[in-house]
Amino acid sequence: MWESHDRIHPPFTDIRKNLEFEPLSTTALILEDRPPNLPAKSEEESQRHRQEYSEMVAGAKRREMKEAQKKKRQMKERYRQEENIANSMVIWNTEILPNWESMRNTRRVRDLWWQGVPPSVRGKVWSLAIGNELNITPELYEIFLSRAKEKWKSFSETSSVNENEECGVSLADRESSLDLIKLDISRTFPSLYIFQKGGPYHDLLHSVLGAYTCYRPDVGYVQGMSFIAAVLILNLEEADAFIAFANLLNKPCQMAFFRVDHDLMLKYFAAFAVFFEENLPKLFQHFQNNSLTPDFYLIDWIFTLYSKSLPLDVACRVWDVYRNFNGLLLFFFLLQVFSALMKDGLKETDKSSSSSNNSPALRS
Repeated sequence: MWESHDRIHPPFTDIRKNLEFEPLSTTALILEDRPPNLPAKSEEESQRHRQEYSEMVAGAKRREMKEAQKKKRQMKERYRQEENIANSMVIWNTEILPNWESMRNTRRVRDLWWQGVPPSVRGKVWSLAIGNELNITPELYEIFLSRAKEKWKSFSETSSVNENEECGVSLADRESSLDLIKLDISRTFPSLYIFQKGGPYHDLLHSVLGAYTCYRPDVGYVQGMSFIAAVLILNLEEADAFIAFANLLNKPCQMAFFRVDHDLMLKYFAAFAVFFEENLPKLFQHFQNNSLTPDFYLIDWIFTLYSKSLPLDVACRVWDVYRNFNGLLLFFFLLQVFSALMKDGLKETDKSSSSSNNSPALRS
């Protein structure tokens, strides 16, 4: 059914495959006699030192060999991943993207999705997966961006935020203020230093967020939006990032939370609680016993789609899996995280128990 494609190999394949690691020299460990001004070693002492020296050299060689083998395995794994990405990229570009509507829900595409979308096509795939039900065009983005710039200029020339609040400005207008957006941008992926003032993506992020507040004044700017917009900007052109951003926030789950629709939010909390209890009953009960209800942890993760709490590369992988940008898949991923953390916790508990049971105090 599928046409076969030649496997694509990165340059210098043969060189990388044949690259070996050799243990470092251990000749620095040199066994010498004592200086002439000191008493000579006895035969027994010399024999003991020779034995200790041999053991030290053997141990050093073992450690070096083990480290060399580890590096070799890491290089092989890295090469395998690069080869898979290269082959996957060919399939995405030649088979899937040109036939998106007919292939997006096939098993083959789902399998590739779970393996991870190649960074070079990630933006295009996300854009298609999110869709454009709002029919936003680049021209429309420019219109709302112009309005945002005019609003900011007028805002800075008239009065302060406090004066606006005293005049009864609506919550949406206050939250769409330049000051709040600027503040949130400065806290967006701070370790990358690319969205802060003077960074290469600062103005782009500022523009996308400002245009959105004019496009949806009923929603305005809500803290957390900057992380979602930032991830999109890193993978899409400016106008395309805005289109994807507006459509993503228009999804039922996101819109319920960003508009602070309490009734709908409670329904999502209840749905997650049922999902949680069915899949991880022991952990669910532990959460209940400690009064950890979904509203304690779900809100921030939904507001940022995990991009704030996870490293950027991991967050992008989560977005890959979140292929239809469906709220239920957000819950599924969260349960996967809980499950992994629970297993790690049990392992640590077992280690602690084992250490306690083997302690001298207990043995005595």
